[in-house]
Amino acid sequence: MHTLFFSPFAAGLGFGIFLPLLILLVVAVIVLKGYALWYSARAGQKWWFIAMLVVNTVGILEIIYLIWFRPRSLADNTNEKSTPTDSSAA
Repeated sequence: MHTLFFSPFAAGLGFGIFLPLLILLVVAVIVLKGYALWYSARAGQKWWFIAMLVVNTVGILEIIYLIWFRPRSLADNTNEKSTPTDSSAA
């Protein structure tokens, strides 16, 4: 029987090469997604969190967020949300 498309099973390769690479890719994407979701949740960036949670781009969206859109310091972001205290009232 002649196959018209490439199949790793037809070539006799099986999952010998592809399975470890697939497992490595899945683990890397889970780690990236968790890291990016943690940063977006801590920074209060609700729309980034929802987008990264719903859209699966094999880590591309997470990498873009971590490089260009995550806050550089979580301490700076949390201080902006707190109400300022008046030191002269004490």
